[in-house]
Amino acid sequence: MLVCPQCQFENPNTNKFCQECGTSLTQNTCPECDSLVPFDSVECQECGAIAGVIWWALVVGDHQLSEISLSANTTATVEESVSVGGTCTAVYLDRHQRYQLLEVLHSPEPEAANQQAANERHVLVLDCQPLQMSLLEALAKQASEASTGLSSSDPLLATAEAGEAAPSEANRGQSVQSMAVPSIAQPYLALGSKFHQALPVIHDAWQQEGQQILVLEDRSSLPRLIDLWLDLDLALPALQLLHWLYEMTELWSALETWHACQSLLEINNLRVDEDQAVCLQRLYVDPVEAPLTLQDLGQLWQTLFAQSQRTQIGAIYVLLADIEAGKLTTIADLRSRIEEVAHELQANQPETEMMSDSESFELTDTSADNPAIAADLSSASPPADVSASTASTRLEVPLTEPPASDDDRDSDDLPTVVLPMQLFNLEDAGRTDIGRQRDHNEDYFGIETQATKLESPSGKTVHARNLYILCDGMGGHAGGEVASALAVDTLRRYFKEKWQSAPFSVDGANTLPGPDVLIEAVQLANKAIYDVNQQNARSGSGRMGTTLVVVLIQDTEAAVAHVGDSRLYRYTRKRGLEQITIDHEVGQREIQRGVDPDIAYARPDAYQLTQALGPRDEHFVKPDIQYVELNEDTLLLLCSDGLTDNDLLETHWRTHVEPMLSSQANLEQGVCQLVELANQLNGHDNITAIAIRAKVRPNLDHLR
Repeated sequence: MLVCPQCQFENPNTNKFCQECGTSLTQNTCPECDSLVPFDSVECQECGAIAGVIWWALVVGDHQLSEISLSANTTATVEESVSVGGTCTAVYLDRHQRYQLLEVLHSPEPEAANQQAANERHVLVLDCQPLQMSLLEALAKQASEASTGLSSSDPLLATAEAGEAAPSEANRGQSVQSMAVPSIAQPYLALGSKFHQALPVIHDAWQQEGQQILVLEDRSSLPRLIDLWLDLDLALPALQLLHWLYEMTELWSALETWHACQSLLEINNLRVDEDQAVCLQRLYVDPVEAPLTLQDLGQLWQTLFAQSQRTQIGAIYVLLADIEAGKLTTIADLRSRIEEVAHELQANQPETEMMSDSESFELTDTSADNPAIAADLSSASPPADVSASTASTRLEVPLTEPPASDDDRDSDDLPTVVLPMQLFNLEDAGRTDIGRQRDHNEDYFGIETQATKLESPSGKTVHARNLYILCDGMGGHAGGEVASALAVDTLRRYFKEKWQSAPFSVDGANTLPGPDVLIEAVQLANKAIYDVNQQNARSGSGRMGTTLVVVLIQDTEAAVAHVGDSRLYRYTRKRGLEQITIDHEVGQREIQRGVDPDIAYARPDAYQLTQALGPRDEHFVKPDIQYVELNEDTLLLLCSDGLTDNDLLETHWRTHVEPMLSSQANLEQGVCQLVELANQLNGHDNITAIAIRAKVRPNLDHLR
């Protein structure tokens, strides 16, 4: 099965073009010049840009068995394979000739990570069949289809833990059944959903001839944490450094269960992603002979401060001293202390007393006793030129909340530092689809954006004034589609005149329209449709109308107005998925009157709308108005009921909503996947979605 990269439609293996959208299924599209590039080519022939799909592969096994089977029924070591491939013959990591060897990467010294490196090979591979399901994805699909008897909520993990394997597609030379998921893959599968930003994506995994092979997202181009920490020109605020320590604490807690805390002690393994969050290039297994403790983590932190020669705030000095003395022995204690220091910094900056450089290094002498840390620092490459990095050209300072589990979202364990936030990235994508049972589309949406970007050595700031409108029309052919388009066009013109046409203030002094302005705009849209109904003498069910959900974003604030059952959802890592609007329908009206929900929705008219634009005059339209703060990284979703029916988002938010919050996710592709899911599971109505991804960071200018 070939999965279209554009619309996610599953095509037969024989297709050369997607039968749904026409996208090529035999070539990649160059990200720079849009030329078509064969799957087995790394670079675009037209512009030279990297166009191939490249993965980072880890081969683990006894060094005497560290040979990779080749497609020509011969074997060679990784080093030999690459040299052969570099001359005339392409050599592959697997028997299916999917992962072509490109380059052998330098492995860490065996002293690091408890001798693990002695049995490892690291290589870069080119995916020559990027649209095919990987073996791991085949396992997931098979497990999902037969998930009734699985106890785990993650069917792939359940299969991995049970040591089972699902059958692969018929065209595969080797059955998935003979390739149980390697044990080294299980931590990635177990933690990947909750910590998808911190851990690399695991694309494939299998076992062959005594080896375990992982194919992972390549994070080698991300800047190393140590390079950013050592760069005094970045002038990182103390709160930024403290937040990185907090993120490492959260990761330590998660990795303890899988005995993988060593991953945080390998300095070269610590990276910073484009959202400026700490992330890992890979996972390392803890040494068996010497269990790791928080003192090991504390020694790493001491080393970071010692190597950077940063002046150390007194509260951080005391924190590190207490870790070294064994006074902080639990994650809860450490988390609490970091929060206390954050509060102190916030309250006392810029008056916080700074320690001298000589004082701040008295504590770090013990770090020399940690061979792993000393080895990492001695063998580390010179600090990278962050300004020239393709992954992150400058450091922008965030304070995004770490992922929270369902049972601690409302606890006090999360950081409670309250700082003014500022927007540093805002993206959006929209799509509408006719569905699988309708002969025309009555949905309509509009996006109007205004943004200005300010960049300086301290980071990037975006000032935005964006308008998002979604309408679901009703009234039959040439009725509903007219109403929805008329509402969108009316609102566009109104807000352009009343809000977006004003001079844009770079300092963010502009404000959102007040409730009265929003109500007036909705009433004008209602009047435009109502007047057409009156002019055409439409009556009863022949009167056209539309639902409405509109969102206005002004920097880190959003205004919401809605009428009918089109919805706005919000997803954040801290609070998960939330429905912001309440449907204007009979069932909800009865619930608000105190009726039990089961009784309210047992009525035959439970889903009948109580409000819509167009059928009646302004006296019968009362839009709900809300204002929302974007005080953490947020994904907003405007949806028609074709997408939200049957609790589709509430059921599938982990697989189809949560990933879209990551900056690495393609928002257009994410919306396409949502629409395709709705077509598969609903499909009875038109489907429309607008996704808005807002990335924020604390405004720390006053702390610099």
